Amino acid sequence: MIFEQVATGGCQSYLVGCSDTRVAALIDPEISQIDHYIALAARDGLRIRYLIDTHTHADHFSATRQLARQMGVPVVMHRASSALFVDMRIGDGEMVIVGKLRLQAIHTPGHTRDSMCLLVEDRLFTGDTLLIGATGRTDLPSGDPEALYDSLFDRLLRLDPDLKVFPAHDYKGHQSSTIGQEMATNPRLQKRDRAAFVEMMQNLNLSMPTHVTEALRTNLSGGKSVAQLLTEAAARVPFMSLDELKARVEAADEDLTILDVREREAYESGHIPGARLLPRGQLELRVNQELPDPTRLILACCELGYISTLAASTLREMGFLHTVALDGGMKGWREAGYPLTQGREA
Repeated sequence: MIFEQVATGGCQSYLVGCSDTRVAALIDPEISQIDHYIALAARDGLRIRYLIDTHTHADHFSATRQLARQMGVPVVMHRASSALFVDMRIGDGEMVIVGKLRLQAIHTPGHTRDSMCLLVEDRLFTGDTLLIGATGRTDLPSGDPEALYDSLFDRLLRLDPDLKVFPAHDYKGHQSSTIGQEMATNPRLQKRDRAAFVEMMQNLNLSMPTHVTEALRTNLSGGKSVAQLLTEAAARVPFMSLDELKARVEAADEDLTILDVREREAYESGHIPGARLLPRGQLELRVNQELPDPTRLILACCELGYISTLAASTLREMGFLHTVALDGGMKGWREAGYPLTQGREA
């Protein structure tokens, strides 16, 4: 078996390949590591055949949908998943064949309704059902402490104690454990009475994941996160430096249109001399009126540079091919001590 473990903060993902046939499965991939996964597979001479999520993630953004589009391979999840883009839904006891490897699904609801673990040879990929020194939480959508108790004590903890445990999350730098070690040392697994376990899980009082709503939305629908939209927009848009813009402003460059895409209140509190106001929310509706010449050089600016990058990308898609965004935004302009004009447009 060819095995690669990739950590992204507390998230853990795994590339599991057959050394004879050079095909592989990628388990719980995270969106920011796409290039890393592809590079690892190329380095090891592997062709990724399956993209597997052990459950619907609520605290990070899955890369399965984007990789599926990019690589033309199926997304695999448990049949209880409601994600719209899943190509292969598997049930308890069913297997995904990866060369000479057999990845067997074990349905382990509790953290989420669609949670499953994957057993392959001497390894158990436990998703968020069983963590090292902990378990998955049960207070997120479709979580169920009663179901988690059954999944742990009636399923996983009855497996071979020597099985290596590889979870989807670990925040303390651990790479793996074993079923036996978790049974002996995991504090949550010492609550072996069902009622005591359920009471413990119901009173953990954990804070919500930072991006829970956005993560659930994108991981269920296959849509894009804000970070993805910004990354894609930035890849399509050139940028102008603060110093270059200052020089052009001082030279009264008549070939440049500076477009401030903030709201009016922010604009009037201080904007780049000569900048025109066109809030991002009105861009598509007013662009033909405000920008009649699509051949002009247009610079979009906002407070931090994020909204202006999206605006510049939109303008380029609409045919304003000489649109750029300000690198550093108005925050950078002010911090550099460059001139500001207050009030309405001249």
